[in-house]
Amino acid sequence: METAVRAVVVTGYEDSWHYVRPDAVRALYNREYRRRLSWYYRVLSGEMPPKFKIVRSIDIGLKLEELASLSLEELWKIHKRFSSDFRSYWKELREGGVDVRSLNVPRNASFLDLKIELVKRITSPCILCERRCMVERAKGKIGACRLSWDVYVHSAFLHVGEESPLVPSGTIFYGGCNFTCVFCQNYDVSQHYARKGFSVTPRSLAAIQDILAAKGARNINHVGGDPTPSLHVIVESLAYVKSDIPQLWNSNMYMSIEAMEILVDLIDIWLPDFKYGNNKCARRLSVISNYVETVTRNLKLAADNGDMIIRHLVMPSHIECCTKPVLKWIYNNLDRDRIIVNVMDQYTPDNFVLRNPDKWKDIARRPYPEEISEALEYAKELGLYTEV
Repeated sequence: METAVRAVVVTGYEDSWHYVRPDAVRALYNREYRRRLSWYYRVLSGEMPPKFKIVRSIDIGLKLEELASLSLEELWKIHKRFSSDFRSYWKELREGGVDVRSLNVPRNASFLDLKIELVKRITSPCILCERRCMVERAKGKIGACRLSWDVYVHSAFLHVGEESPLVPSGTIFYGGCNFTCVFCQNYDVSQHYARKGFSVTPRSLAAIQDILAAKGARNINHVGGDPTPSLHVIVESLAYVKSDIPQLWNSNMYMSIEAMEILVDLIDIWLPDFKYGNNKCARRLSVISNYVETVTRNLKLAADNGDMIIRHLVMPSHIECCTKPVLKWIYNNLDRDRIIVNVMDQYTPDNFVLRNPDKWKDIARRPYPEEISEALEYAKELGLYTEV
C-alpha cells in the first residue's frame, strides 16, 4: 500500500519551487496577506493547529457504536450543539482571546467521528450537492457527479501555479464533478474519465496528505473536477492525517447545506470558484440549476468560518452578465477587508466548445485584453483587493 500511495504523488517540484515562484517566498512576509488570511498563516506557522485536529479532539460523550444506532435526525441534533460550541471557541481562537486547549485523544467518539457518520449517511442516497440526485452510491449506482462510492485521485503533487500565499500547494485532484462545464479544461478528470484514477481509502488518502506535507506543502488543496462528491472519504481521512497542515477547499461551491455544515468546521482556507452572475448562464454553460442562490449561500457561510481567496474566471462576452455582478455581490455581501479576489485571465475554449465552436460562439475565443482590463478596473473601483 505504501508503494502504491507514493506512486500517486508526483515528485520533482519540491526542491525547485522557490526558484520558480520567488513571489511565494515573499508571500510569507506580506503583511496584507497575513492580515487577510490570518488564521491560515497562524496554522501555517505552527501557532495554531488546523481546525480538523481541534474537531477530532472534542469528546461528544457517546461510543462509536452508539452513533451508528442513532437516526439521521438525532445525529444532526447532536451535531448542531457541538458545532455551535466549536465555532464559538474557534472565533475566540481566531481573535486571540484564548490560548489553544490541549488536543487530547477523546475517550469516546469525537466530533469528527460524528461528522464521519453523518457524511456517510448523506452520500447514499446522495445529497452532497444541490443536485440532490439521491442515488444509492453505496450500492454501486452512479450519481450525477459520475461516481459511485469509490473515490479516485488522478494526481497529487506540489502545485507551483496557485496563488502565491498557497505555493507550494499539496494539490490532490479528485475525479468527478457535479457540473458539466462545456469549456472545462480538466474535462478528462471531471467528466470523461472520472473513474480512471487511483482508488483511495481514507487511510491511503491521509498518507498522501502526510507525504505532501513532508515534501514541503503549505496546505492540502482538495480540488478536481470538484472535491464535493468525494467528501465522505476526505472527511474520514482526517481521522488519520498526522501532519499539522492547513486544509484548503478548492471548489465550485455547489455543496448542499448539509455538506457545508459538515465541512465548514474542518477547512482553514477556502478557494472558491465564483463563475456566474446569473442562473441563465450557469444553466447554459455548466448545466446546473439554482447556481447563484446556492453558491452565494455557501460563500457567506464559508467566509464566516475560514479565510478566503475567491477566484473569478473572466469569460469572453460575459463581463456585463457575469463578471460585474459577481464582483458587485462580493463587495455588497462579504467583508472586503478580509478576503482576496483573484480575477483570472486563464480562460481558453476547451471540451465541447473546442469541438463545436459554432454552438458556443460567445465563449469560443480567449478574452480580449480590454475585457480583462475592464474586469480588473471594476474590481479596483469597488475597492476589492486583487493583488495575489
